[in-house]
Formats: sequence, C-alpha cells, structure tokens
Amino acid sequence: MDVFCRTFLPAAAETGVASPTVSRHLSLLRNCVPAGEITVLVTRCTRPEQPAHGCLLLLTSRRLVVTEQTRLLHRMRLHLNTELRHLNNVAWNPDSRASMVELAATAVDGVRERFLIRADRPSQMWQLDALFSQVFRPKMAARSGVANSAALMDRPAVRAQHRPVPTVAVTPPARLATPARAPRLSPVVAI
Repeated sequence: MDVFCRTFLPAAAETGVASPTVSRHLSLLRNCVPAGEITVLVTRCTRPEQPAHGCLLLLTSRRLVVTEQTRLLHRMRLHLNTELRHLNNVAWNPDSRASMVELAATAVDGVRERFLIRADRPSQMWQLDALFSQVFRPKMAARSGVANSAALMDRPAVRAQHRPVPTVAVTPPARLATPARAPRLSPVVAI
C-alpha cells in the first residue's frame, strides 16, 4: 500500500468523514496525488457560492485537491487540483461564533477560491488553524523571500555620488557668550 493511502484513511477518520464518502472520492483523489504524498487533512467543506454542493478537501504536504459531488446525478468531479506553490494570497479565518474555518486562496488561473470547513468542536477549529499555519506559513515566507530577492535583483543599480560634506567649526565656549555671526552653511542634498 502506498504512503498516500496509508495516511489518507486515518486523516479521513480523524475528521469524521464517513467511509462511503471516502470510497466515492478516493478513486478521483488517487489520480490527482502521487503515491508518495503524505496526507495532512481530509475534510468535508462547502463553497460559499454553492453551499448545497458538498465538497471533499484533501491537503497533502504539496497539493490541495477539492472534489465535489454533483447534485443531480451524484457524480464525482474535480473542482480544484493544484500544487501548494501555485497558490497565492492564502488566508484562513477561524470563526468561533459559527464554529467554522474559511480557507481562501487564489489559484494559478486567477480565480479566488473559498472553502468553509465546519468544526464539530472548538478545539478542532483551532487544530485546523494550527495545521494551516504549519503547512502554509513556511511556503508564504519562502515565497516572500524569493519575491524580495527578485525585486532587489530587478532594481536598477544606484551609484552613490560622493560629495564633500561641509565641516562646521566648533566655537570655543568663551566665544559663545559674545554675539557672533553664525557661519553660513550650504544645503546638503541627500541622495
């Protein structure tokens, strides 16, 4: 048995996904995920724009896959299949009043995807929050580091122009008491 199946079934059981649901979605999910992937999360979710459609969200160490069952014929279809590195603006928001976590990300085609994951208990909601932090924060930090270094590389070189800075003579304390004309300073332009 491959690593994906060994980790998929316990992850589905941990979140309470029923075994008939698992068996219906498994064949489609297995085609999307390589055998060596480790399953991090399997949970039911809904999309705010289509709350009647039940979806199954699979998060591995490298992929996010969401499948849904059509309402009329109850067929399985793939909604989203992407590598985590292709997701932008990933955000999640735990809502303790609704016992729900909203996961949002922009896919590579520019579509903003939103998924609502209902938590059975408050501790499960905070476990999801911690899990998303563990999976997505390192990738977001790596991406921003790459973006910052790329921005530095794309910036044109700026040469420093050395200009002499005028020196101001320090007056001895005895001369401070007598009114004297202040030396005229030329303005220094900072670059």
